Amino acid sequence: MGIAQYIVIACGLAMDATAVCLGAGATGRARGRRAAFRLVFHFGLFQSLMPLLGWLLGRGLVGLFRHVDHWLAFGLLAFVGGRMIIAGARPHDDETPQGDLTRGWSLIALSVATSVDALAVGMGLAVLDIAIWLPCLLIGVITAGMSWAGLALGGVLHARWGQRMEMAGGVLLVLIGLQILLSHLRA
Repeated sequence: MGIAQYIVIACGLAMDATAVCLGAGATGRARGRRAAFRLVFHFGLFQSLMPLLGWLLGRGLVGLFRHVDHWLAFGLLAFVGGRMIIAGARPHDDETPQGDLTRGWSLIALSVATSVDALAVGMGLAVLDIAIWLPCLLIGVITAGMSWAGLALGGVLHARWGQRMEMAGGVLLVLIGLQILLSHLRA
């Protein structure tokens, strides 16, 4: 495999994190530079570490997680998305969004859910006996960049449509989780 293939893989893996960032920006649930940094940093970090973990597991335990990774991603995204839908359906006294997705368990759940596929990629690279350091670096950097772009675009949407985007962001997370689940069940 060459660097071009690694970049394509990294872009594909970054799509879930980018979509989540788009939703977080559109709902106003990642406001300010610190919140944006936390989200982008954690998504890039988890996306770069999960292939390494998958590679290490793949060296000795190929196939152990392959049967449950999609269920884990779906469950985490459905949980966080469901909370966003419920919060969006409640009347807000002001324009301040309910909760910050860039802190605590929400941040961890989103980081894990969007990087589960990277674990599987790492296992695949182990089976192919491919060195893991360059793919991990590219996956992390590209995910961080695409996540930042998703947050920026989401911020534009939030400025235009405000609170209505919160429910749309929650639905987007649930749909991403459902897409992950269905793609693995069909395979």
